[in-house]
Amino acid sequence: MEQTLVIRRTGEMDREEIRRVQEAANRRALLVRRGRTAVLIGLNILVSLFVLLPLLYAVSVAFMPSSELFTTQMNLLPSSPTLENFRQALIKVPLARFVANSFMVAGLITLGQIISCSLAAFSFSFLDFKGKEVLFMLVMATMMIPGEATIISNYLTVSRFGWLDSYQVLIVPYLTSAMGIFLFRQFYKSFPISLYESAKIDGCGNLRFIFRILLPLTKSAIGAMAVYTFINAWNMYMWPLLVTGSNEMRTVQIGISMLNNEDAQSITLMIAGVILVIIPSIAIFIAGQKQLIRGMFSGAVKG
Repeated sequence: MEQTLVIRRTGEMDREEIRRVQEAANRRALLVRRGRTAVLIGLNILVSLFVLLPLLYAVSVAFMPSSELFTTQMNLLPSSPTLENFRQALIKVPLARFVANSFMVAGLITLGQIISCSLAAFSFSFLDFKGKEVLFMLVMATMMIPGEATIISNYLTVSRFGWLDSYQVLIVPYLTSAMGIFLFRQFYKSFPISLYESAKIDGCGNLRFIFRILLPLTKSAIGAMAVYTFINAWNMYMWPLLVTGSNEMRTVQIGISMLNNEDAQSITLMIAGVILVIIPSIAIFIAGQKQLIRGMFSGAVKG
């Protein structure tokens, strides 16, 4: 009996020791994981600061008087922050008009590409017609042609139409894109063809199927397309510079270049204008980055 009690106590002590060892091992593992996480977070912060350093310094310069910038000292932060640079940027050139033009052009281009690319992608995904694959390959081949190779012919074309220095010359040439067609087509490929066939049996037309069934199911692709297209349209420079000649039609990227002149004191003025210009594009990207990432990869994984 006593031997049995001794064996039982020994077993309980062994289990208690094993439990303590396991708890100690779990604590060490938890500390290792927390340490690894802290190191990764620290590295991410350092890399982020390194990448964002030019932008942060530009923000600092925008609030800095010119007298503080052109000194022998390294002034990273303004000692006397001022909003005068932003006020002068809005006075020197009609920056508000340029921003409004860019919003109108980028918004209409985005809307046009969503509609046209979704319609073309529907045709390539759900309709059967002769030469469909060849036509799709030709559309994709246009992605390999740089815009600089066609800019002169496009300029001559719109010049014959009498579109120079107007909104249509900024918008119409960019109402569709091969990238958008490819993005929507890859997303539509994830839907079974039976979805379209069932809608046709129920008497649903093609346009009704697209706008009532297909587009509501492709919100992530639409979000990705909208962010990508808006930022590209907002940052256009060469084409607006070539086809516009008046302040009423110029976009914001052209307006920023007008702030740069031979006067060295205009550097802080130009940086302030740049900060005003990049705020909308950064806001659009931050607001739609999840949709952009989800839309870019949602059609790539099947099953």
